[in-house]
Amino acid sequence: MKVQFIVISILCLFLLPSSYATIPSKYAKQSDEWFRSKEGMHIADNVLTWQTPSGSWPKNKDTASKPFDGDSKDLHGTFDNSATINELRFLARAFRLTNVTRYHQAFLKGISHIFEAQYPNGGWPQYYPIGKSYHRHITFNDNAMVRILELLQDVSESSDYDFLKMEERTKAKNAVTKGIDCILRTQIKQDCKLVAWCAQHDEKTLKPTWARPYEPPSISGAESVGVIRFLMSIEEPTQEIIAAIEGAVEWFRSVTIQGIRLEKFTNTDGQEDRRVVKDPNAAPIWARFYEIDTNRPIFLDRDSIVRYSFSEITQERRTGYAYYGGWATRLIKDEYPRWREKHKLLTK
Repeated sequence: MKVQFIVISILCLFLLPSSYATIPSKYAKQSDEWFRSKEGMHIADNVLTWQTPSGSWPKNKDTASKPFDGDSKDLHGTFDNSATINELRFLARAFRLTNVTRYHQAFLKGISHIFEAQYPNGGWPQYYPIGKSYHRHITFNDNAMVRILELLQDVSESSDYDFLKMEERTKAKNAVTKGIDCILRTQIKQDCKLVAWCAQHDEKTLKPTWARPYEPPSISGAESVGVIRFLMSIEEPTQEIIAAIEGAVEWFRSVTIQGIRLEKFTNTDGQEDRRVVKDPNAAPIWARFYEIDTNRPIFLDRDSIVRYSFSEITQERRTGYAYYGGWATRLIKDEYPRWREKHKLLTK
């Protein structure tokens, strides 16, 4: 039983969409004394060197351990994979504890970049300045937009950001309001019923759209959880926000997958692989992508062809992407009921 639990735990970790936490997040829980120490300030100074001329940071880079020593024009900043947001949170704390002006200046440059990158409709692209590829779309993928909104919510409300002028904090509050409006407008409907969100929405039409070849217009069983959690964090939700949450949670309940789990094995080619197996005792899971009109789980290779069986995609995609996960488990069992109780909503 213990071995089975360990195997399941490992698989659950694999199935979670990677947050690609940037290096500054490693130091987020360091003591105040550490931030004031020579080592802490050395790390903060390293982070400064990775900031792009426009104010953002690149993804999947160690922006803390060593300084960047190349041409800053070669840095490509993004909001993807936790980039920029983690660096800004780190530098905000560094400034609060050291009062070093250069950390303050870098934070202001970064937060101004976020304000500038927001579309008039309230959404954010994955990269800014925007290009012609899928990165221009409003990006919920890997919780990019949610992380931006959480930071701005803190900037506008938390005492941790009292060092900012009221002008910046008011801008942050207004940006959050616009972002919430974008979330509500992009929520997908089925027969007039609110359901959930695609991982990316067209920046003009707000409709679900393609990202990478294996990320189709669909309803996301992963990213939508982060969107719901953000909406539930709003202290005084409007009736529209409440309806959005209720509709999305009800949809998650309706598309829960029971009786199967993913299993790791070695295939006939000697490769690490994964397959779906029946298991009546398996924990509930959800698909990463649901077909918009039918709610059927869908799976794609790099050829962008929709398939309805996990076994029909290649080993490279079966092991290289999270097509199933327990993303909504805690939301449905714990967080959503507590949210309803907090706001004194009638029990369903």
